[in-house]
Amino acid sequence: MNDFLHRLPEFSALHPLLITALGGVILALLVTQYMHLTKGFHDVTPALLTKLLNRDNALLIDVSPRGDFEKSHVPGAKHVSMDQLDPEHKDLAKVKNLPVVVCCRSGVTSQRAAKRLVKAGFDKVYMLSGGVNAWRQADLPLVRGKK
Repeated sequence: MNDFLHRLPEFSALHPLLITALGGVILALLVTQYMHLTKGFHDVTPALLTKLLNRDNALLIDVSPRGDFEKSHVPGAKHVSMDQLDPEHKDLAKVKNLPVVVCCRSGVTSQRAAKRLVKAGFDKVYMLSGGVNAWRQADLPLVRGKK
């Protein structure tokens, strides 16, 4: 180990491009971790979503477009389109202290919804990582229709 530390300056001088690339990768990892820790909500897997629904009586909101929601959605999900998601609505304000999970087809739209809920002061906000597609890949049941 001591030999390694003595030869490190020599290696750095001979390979500045590698050292710069290593520094860039480390910086990218640090920024990604920081953003992950400060986003204000938690990603959940389909298994953890099942636990939240069954044990913690979580509210599951699907922000997919209505057509996608009617084709298939997680059992128990309530449909609210993104343009109608109002965290200050009286019905939603009642559950500010309860776990709220948002999902969509792939997880992209639900991330925006989760950020909106966190900004409005919701305590326990979760997002289904991978969305309904991840639920389907886990071979969990889906339902069709409006409810």
